[in-house]
Amino acid sequence: MNVIKVVLKELTERKNQLLTSLLAIVMGIAVIVAIRSITYYSEKAIALEMDALGANVLILPKGVTVDDYYRADLTDETMPESYVDDILTSGLKGVDNMSPKLSMTAQVSGKETIVTGIRPKQEFLAKPVWEMAGNIFERPVGCAAPAAGTTPKAPDAVDKRTPIDVLPENGVLLGNDLAARLGLAEGTTLAVNSELFQVAGVLPPSGTVDDGRVFAHLGAVQRMSGRPGRINAIEVMGCCQSISEGLIAGLNRRLPDAKVVTINQVVSAQQRTNKMMRNFSLVFLVIILMVGGASIANYMFANVYERRREVGILVALGAGRGLIQKIFLLKALILGLVGGVFGYLGGGALAVILGPRLAGISVSPRADWFIYSVLISVGLSLAAAAVPVYRATKLDPFVTLQEV
Repeated sequence: MNVIKVVLKELTERKNQLLTSLLAIVMGIAVIVAIRSITYYSEKAIALEMDALGANVLILPKGVTVDDYYRADLTDETMPESYVDDILTSGLKGVDNMSPKLSMTAQVSGKETIVTGIRPKQEFLAKPVWEMAGNIFERPVGCAAPAAGTTPKAPDAVDKRTPIDVLPENGVLLGNDLAARLGLAEGTTLAVNSELFQVAGVLPPSGTVDDGRVFAHLGAVQRMSGRPGRINAIEVMGCCQSISEGLIAGLNRRLPDAKVVTINQVVSAQQRTNKMMRNFSLVFLVIILMVGGASIANYMFANVYERRREVGILVALGAGRGLIQKIFLLKALILGLVGGVFGYLGGGALAVILGPRLAGISVSPRADWFIYSVLISVGLSLAAAAVPVYRATKLDPFVTLQEV
C-alpha cells in the first residue's frame, strides 16, 4: 500500500475542509511572520534613534557626581586613560563606542574658555549631530559591534567638505557659538594659552555646552594641562539590552576605582519600547497558535470520525496501528509544510506593505524566518493532530464495521 497516494487522495476528496484548515494555518503563520518582521525592524530603528541621542553610560572618577559632570564635565579629579583599553580587552558585551575626554580651562584668544581633549573618531561616533560637519562613520546599531572596528563611511548628503578622520595635534574644532563670538572659521588660527592651533572645522549648533567650547586632540590637552595619560570622563554608547543584562555590573567589577552610572532616560526609553513590542508580538503569537491549533485539531477529529469505517477496514485487513498513524500524521505534515511556505510568503508581503504604514519603517523579508515558519507550522500541525491520531489507533474495527 502506498501511503502517500492514500493521503493525497484523501486530501483531494474533502477540499472544503482541507482549504478551511489550510487557510487557518496560512493566516496564522502570515500574521506571526508579519508581526515579528515589523517588530525586528522597529527595534533596529529604535536602537538607531537611541544611538543618535549619544552616550547612555558615564564612567567618572570615584569622587565626581553626575551633577559635577553636567556642570561642563570640568573637574580636578582624573582617572587613567588606560581604562579605555581595560574595557576593550575585558570581553564585556554591549559596548558600542567609548569616548574618553579631558577638559581644562584655558585662555582662548584672550578669553577664558573650556577646552576639551577628545579622540576624534570616537567623539564623532558619540555625537551624531557632528556628522553635519562633514564626518560620517558607520555607527553600530543594536548590540555591540567592536568600537575599534568602526570604519569610515563615504558621505552622501554633506556639504562636500573633507571628512575629519584624524584631528592633528595642532588642530581644533570650535563650537558654533564660540566660533561666531570670536569671528573664526575653518582654516584660521587661534591661540590657546599662547599656543597656536589651526581651526580644522566649526561644529554645527547642538544646543548644548559644546557650542561654547574648543575641542582639541586628547594628547594636546593632556600636555597643556600637565596631565599625561589622564582623563576625567568616558562617555559610553552601550547596547541598552546589555545594560539591563549586567553591563554596568561588569564595568564596576572591571573598574573598581571609578564610578559607572547610566543616563536613565535614554536607557529606559529603549528598554520600555522594545519590551512593549516584544510582549505585543508574543501575545499575538500565543493567540494565533491557539486558534490555528484548534482549527487543525478540529479538522483532524472530524476526519478521523468520518474515516472511522475505513480505518476499521484497514485494521481488519491486517494494517498495523503504525500505518494508521503514518496516514494521519503525514496528512498533518503536508498541511504544515504547505501552510508554513505560503504563510511565510504572505507574512513577508504583509510586513513589506504594513511596515511603512503602521510603524513608519521600511521592512524587508527575512530569509531566516522561512525556516522558522515551516518549523512552527509543521510543529503546530503535528501537535494538534496528536490526540485525533491517538484516537484513530484505538478504534475497534468490529464496532466501526457494525455502524450503519
